[in-house]
Amino acid sequence: MIVITGGAGFIGSNLVAALQDRGHTDLAVIDRLGCGDKWRNLAKRELAALLEPDQLFAFLHKHRGEIEAVFHLGAVTSTTETDGDLFVRDNLMLSLDLWHWCAAAGTRLIYASSAATYGDGAQGFGDDAGSEALARLRPLNAYGWSKHLVDRRVVRLAARGGPAPPQWAGLKFFNAYGPNEYHKGDMASVVSRLYPQVLAGEPARLFRSHHPDYPDGGQKRDFVWVGDCVDVMLWLFDTPAVSGLFNVGSGRARTWLDLAHAVFAAAGQAPRIAFVDMPEALRDKYQYFTEARMDRLRAAGYDRPGTSLEDGVLTYCRDYLGAADPYR
Repeated sequence: MIVITGGAGFIGSNLVAALQDRGHTDLAVIDRLGCGDKWRNLAKRELAALLEPDQLFAFLHKHRGEIEAVFHLGAVTSTTETDGDLFVRDNLMLSLDLWHWCAAAGTRLIYASSAATYGDGAQGFGDDAGSEALARLRPLNAYGWSKHLVDRRVVRLAARGGPAPPQWAGLKFFNAYGPNEYHKGDMASVVSRLYPQVLAGEPARLFRSHHPDYPDGGQKRDFVWVGDCVDVMLWLFDTPAVSGLFNVGSGRARTWLDLAHAVFAAAGQAPRIAFVDMPEALRDKYQYFTEARMDRLRAAGYDRPGTSLEDGVLTYCRDYLGAADPYR
C-alpha cells in the first residue's frame, strides 16, 4: 500500500494518477475535499481509502507493516495566510510526527518542501542540505518558514544518526503548473487563469516591476510542468537508496512575458500585454528571480530531461484547459 497525503490536491492527484497508471491499486489518499469540485481530481481513480487528515495516524497504525511508502504532500500552502499557529500545527508538527512514525515503522517517506524556503534568493537556490547552509535561508512568508523548519529538523536528525525513515526525500518544488489545480483559486498557476482570459479576448495583465534590475514583465520564475514533478517522485520511489533534500524545477528561469507569450501561442493568438501595479502588501515579499539548481538531483542519478515552458504550456492548454474534461 502507498499513502498519499494531499492526494486530492494538485501535485498529489497527478501522482495518484501516475501510480495508478503504473498498476498500483492499493492507494490511500488523505485529504479534505470540502464543498467544491476538488473531488473531481480523483474521479477517475481507484482508491483503497480516502480519509480526512485527522484519521491519518489511526490508519497508519492499523496498517503498519503493509505500507510501502508515504508521499506527504498535504499542507497549508497559501503564501498569504497569516495564522502562524495553523502552519505550526498542519505543516510543521504533522510532518515531524509523520517522520517519526515512518522511522519507527521502517516506511519510506517522500515529502513536499518548497522553493519558498529560499526567500528572496539572496543565498542562491542551491539545495545544499547542510545545516549551516539551511540556517542562512530567510523565507519571506509563514508558509515558506513552516516548510523550512521541517527541512532543518529532519536534516539535523539524519546528520546526527537520529531516527529516520529507511529512505527520505524532501522536495523543494518550484512554480508548478498543470491539470487538477482548478480548486486552488488565486493560488492556481497564472497559466490556468490566463488561458480563459486570452480566449475571451482579454490581455494578459502582468505586474509592473518595482525593482531597478528587472523590466516590467521581466521578473523571472522557474516554471515546472507538474508531470516533471511526478517523474522525480516516481524515480525516487524506484531508487530507494537515494535520500536527501532536492530541488524540483526546470532548472531555467523564464520571464512572466515568456509565460504570457506561450499561452497566447497555445491559443493561436498574438500577444496582448497590459501592466498593472503590484499591490503594496506584496512588494517587500515578492521574489523577482527563482531558478532551481538541479545539480544534487542530477548527481544522485536523475537524468530525465525536463519539459520546456512552451511545450508544457501547449500541452496544458490543448489537452486540459481547452478540453471538455480538463481533469487528469
